[in-house]
Amino acid sequence: MTLRLITFDLDDTLWDAPPVLQAAEAALQRWLAEHAPHLDDQAGSRYRSNRQWLLEQEPALKGRISELRQRALQRSLQQAGYADAQAAQLAAAAFEHFLAARQQVALFPEVRPTLERLAGQFTLGVLTNGNADVQRIGIAGYFRFAFSAEQLGVSKPDPRAFQAVLAHAGVAAAQAVHIGDHPDDDIHGAQAAGMRAVWVNPQGKPWSGARAPDAQVAGLAELPALLARWQRGH
Repeated sequence: MTLRLITFDLDDTLWDAPPVLQAAEAALQRWLAEHAPHLDDQAGSRYRSNRQWLLEQEPALKGRISELRQRALQRSLQQAGYADAQAAQLAAAAFEHFLAARQQVALFPEVRPTLERLAGQFTLGVLTNGNADVQRIGIAGYFRFAFSAEQLGVSKPDPRAFQAVLAHAGVAAAQAVHIGDHPDDDIHGAQAAGMRAVWVNPQGKPWSGARAPDAQVAGLAELPALLARWQRGH
């Protein structure tokens, strides 16, 4: 069946995520040091403990990472002696500072030309478990839609996340392919929903999952030729 829809993961698919997240964490810590001086040297371990505690209390927060981070920050601030209202205000402001830094990504060089080429042939969409924002990053123009786990209320690899975007696009699973780096969240999740899945594997890692991806690429520049072969039935 003819391909109509291509969905993309973001982190570690369109850019290298660890440096982005590390820089955002550093920006957050600098902001807290300036605006929340009552936090002590144990703030980091306290935050991690609060995050784990919240996940144990509300497992669904795993798919609502922005809310999880902000609430863990708020509990940490309360434990440092800030009144509830002030802790909530500081946590919200701190999270917004983190989120702004989190959008400062360095796209892989082939991303823009590849997306521009594919957008002329297919419907392109985004499906991410993270809180990167294609509008703020400046690539929203290539995509018809962008959904996060927080928006959908379900996260990859749950097939319902993929089914939701298929329903939104009005496309059958057999007409869609998902592109991503994570063997479980992206590859197995998409395949469980009936889609094809392409594994982005720039390091050339050996595949260790149960069901192999339908294809793998070292970078997005390889996608147009791969999809053209599929369109020809090869």
